[in-house]
Amino acid sequence: MSQTALKTSPETADLRRYANAIRVLAMDAVEKAKSGHPGMPMGMADVATVLYTKFLKFDARKPDWFDRDRFILSAGHGSMLLYALNYLLGYEKMTLDELKNFRQLGAITAGHPEVNVAAGIEMTTGPLGQGISTAVGFALAERILNQNHHTYVIASDGDMMEGISHEACSLAGHLKLGKLIVLYDDNGISIDGSTALSFTEDVCKRFDAYGWATSKIDGHNFAEIEAALTKAQNSDKPVLIACKTHIGYGAPTKQGSASSHGSPLGTDEIAGTRKNYLWDHAPFEVPEDILAFWRAAGTRTTATANPKDTTASWQNPINQAKEFFAKEKPKMATRATSGKVLEFLVPALDNLIGGSADLTGSVNTKVKGPEAISAANNYKGQYIHYGVREHGMAAIMNGMALHGGIIPYSGTFLSFADYCRPSLRLAALMKQRVIHVMTHDSIGLGEDGPTHQPVEHLASLRAIPNLYVFRPCDGIETAESWDCALKLDNAPSVLSLTRQNLQTIREDIAENKTARGAYVLYECPAEPDVTIFATGSEVSIAMEAGKKLGAQGFKVRLVSVPCLDLFWKQDYEYQKSILCNQSLKVAVEAGIRQCWDGMIGQPGLFFGVETFGESAPYEKLYEHFGLTAENIANKVSEHLKKK
Repeated sequence: MSQTALKTSPETADLRRYANAIRVLAMDAVEKAKSGHPGMPMGMADVATVLYTKFLKFDARKPDWFDRDRFILSAGHGSMLLYALNYLLGYEKMTLDELKNFRQLGAITAGHPEVNVAAGIEMTTGPLGQGISTAVGFALAERILNQNHHTYVIASDGDMMEGISHEACSLAGHLKLGKLIVLYDDNGISIDGSTALSFTEDVCKRFDAYGWATSKIDGHNFAEIEAALTKAQNSDKPVLIACKTHIGYGAPTKQGSASSHGSPLGTDEIAGTRKNYLWDHAPFEVPEDILAFWRAAGTRTTATANPKDTTASWQNPINQAKEFFAKEKPKMATRATSGKVLEFLVPALDNLIGGSADLTGSVNTKVKGPEAISAANNYKGQYIHYGVREHGMAAIMNGMALHGGIIPYSGTFLSFADYCRPSLRLAALMKQRVIHVMTHDSIGLGEDGPTHQPVEHLASLRAIPNLYVFRPCDGIETAESWDCALKLDNAPSVLSLTRQNLQTIREDIAENKTARGAYVLYECPAEPDVTIFATGSEVSIAMEAGKKLGAQGFKVRLVSVPCLDLFWKQDYEYQKSILCNQSLKVAVEAGIRQCWDGMIGQPGLFFGVETFGESAPYEKLYEHFGLTAENIANKVSEHLKKK
């Protein structure tokens, strides 16, 4: 290809030079690392140049400016596009050395972008579909908080194929999030080759059906890019701009081919590409005039002061909820006690924004008073009807948390955590406070049967680093779990809650014992013969089993374990006080044994559910699976008598 053939005007020639700086930095970094994806940054450099130099509201000197526009690189494999941009624009953290250390241990230039606002990276992307879906949460937060900025996204064919993008973008259209603008890199190439192998739908028609405004442009025509973005900024709907681009733009033999997607171009191809760009400079060298242009673009908008954090305290509402449960001693499902806690919390915290995946009446996440958020009421309220979109819901919550100013929570059934898991994992990786209320948490669900009865879910969620799983046994522990989840401002939480009613067990409320993860609920007067560990709905069963064993002359200690994850964060002395005695150790939880051996060891006994559930009234199911006080007491007694 000929560079001179592209010079339609002096401005176009200059813009092409500025865009080429992005391209060569991307090529050079990938080549030095011998790993990466050069094709996408080369293809979208023209679009990014127009966006960042003429439209995006940001200040590289104040990366955390609250009312800045947010830019999400959903096509995270093209990370060098973002890193090159942020170096050129003058983000202090994004140095030339960081570019040279692309994909190396300790560098902030990871293979896929990892959230680092100081370096101009708004979120962790890489799993396709996550960025565009999380961006809906950014845009929704902007509307709820009544700010004045846009959320821009560069997305790929892969983002459009992933199911989560359908969920989130459908809701964005329904909510008329007019300050969400997606630039779709329509380059027609996937890892396997042409997207025509598997993807032939008309993306714009799909987004039209969602209620978006759409257009198609040449992604290498600066005038078309600028016109489309100008129009998009005045839309009352979310906008999708399909940018027809050439992956690996400018590469002599690899432009438009899958070979430029996920591999270094190689020295010969890079030399030919430099020739096509008329770029006669060494690797990582940017001419002074080009760098000066980009640095000026990085400061063309001046940040205003960030708003003061006026978040109210939740401690009084939590204390009031605990006092209510201690006084009334209700027999309630923990899904209902969670709803009662929210009756205290929501009026006190106007930035606590809830929702559910079309299960509001079942998961008890909406309280009387605040209305539901909608385009019709100008986004007032504290509740979101997400529809049957669990995965989209989880990603949107991540976006609201990342945006700042909002504490998001939502509800679904625990068995549907499988639909949320990729977004839950990203929330943990990004260290974001999002709170998932997940009810119907065991065979206690009953008649709906094994499809809806979670068995392995508690263990699988506990396996995610930096995700805290709470399973309270009554209203007091539920309130304490909410307290802990709110305090975990660098981690997501799951509240695993029952459908069946449970008695109030706790009496003392002065201390948040749940914060320890595990604590002694009943201490025997002498060295115990058996220590029973239990969670959630099984704590009351374990208590009854303990009484039966006590009647047989055995000394029983009962430990409630509302959060295993928190327990393993405690200091050794506390862990020792809970675990280190010579008694037989028994765990009771309506799920699989995995994750309990660290607590009960061998020959510890486990009472749980090691197969899928059954469809029957929950009382019958607990009998069927041996989760009764009588069965536990008998089996433990037999074991102790053999010693």
